Amino acid sequence: MSVQNMGQERSTVLSCVAGRSIDRPVLLGFASSRVLYRHSFADVLDEASGTGYQRRLNARHSLDFRRYVQDAGSTTIPLTFNLRDDAIGRWRIVEGHGSCSLVLQEGERSLSQVDCQHRLGHLADIDVELPFMCFVGLSEREEMVVFGIINGKAKGLSNSLLDFHDAQLCADLATEKPELLVALHLKNEPSSPWYNRLDLGGVRVSGLDRCASLRTMQKASRILVRRLKPRSAEEVARLSREFWIAVATVMPEAFSKPRRSLVTKGVGVYALTEIAADIVAEGGVDARMDARSFAVALAEFAADLDWTNSGPLAGLGGEGGAKKAAEILRSSRRRPALRLVHG
Repeated sequence: MSVQNMGQERSTVLSCVAGRSIDRPVLLGFASSRVLYRHSFADVLDEASGTGYQRRLNARHSLDFRRYVQDAGSTTIPLTFNLRDDAIGRWRIVEGHGSCSLVLQEGERSLSQVDCQHRLGHLADIDVELPFMCFVGLSEREEMVVFGIINGKAKGLSNSLLDFHDAQLCADLATEKPELLVALHLKNEPSSPWYNRLDLGGVRVSGLDRCASLRTMQKASRILVRRLKPRSAEEVARLSREFWIAVATVMPEAFSKPRRSLVTKGVGVYALTEIAADIVAEGGVDARMDARSFAVALAEFAADLDWTNSGPLAGLGGEGGAKKAAEILRSSRRRPALRLVHG
């Protein structure tokens, strides 16, 4: 590695070997952690704009690696980067005899961190030699695919972030993953009470309390998609939105304060979604439910239910807990009718 002045441009030059990783051209080399940090970036998902695709930095994970690399005998697999085509001008490859040089313009972060964000995250001030492999010319979309393949089973990787990747990569979301279309509609539609409140695993939208994750809502939406056939994914998304508007209207306190209520936690989301399917089914195949009709049905039982951690849903979790919670809600719906019969 060397630093050169090329005219008025100051550049870092990394010696590499050019080759292929299966069907893609790559560069292999070694460089200081300080240098790799200075010239690279993690394209973290910005939930407000929908740009990027990486998970947010886990500082503890990154600091653990920082401590590790300073121990005798430490090592790591190669860090993985990509040189995007749209960054040409900030980097170039100079062919040599049996090797090549990667020239990186100083002051520019030209290397996209495909798989090394947490290893590099806290190494800005340390000089340890690290191996790296760098793809040449992958698009952001192709990077996302590689990232998902490498990290799809990684511990600590947000399932919701992988769901977001699926949404970007699916050619026909309504057909391939209708439940994901429904969940994303709830997250992206401004009239939805879940607007920007579902955690995707990227940089959070500031100022909003997080309740459930995109993965949680996707699993809940699968209930509606399955039970409301043959309705289209778009119609199920509309019904889901209208239902949750009704929930937020009937139980504003419980919905707006997620730390104190189970309404917006996994068990509450799953159980209420089952009730939504019940209400639609009761209306018949041709029923066109809206927020008002859902609110009428919910007001009969849900508003008076104790949704706190000391209420009837306390301690319930997992698939079995969700089913039990749904039965508790169904039982609460039946009680007013029973009282009228015996009145």
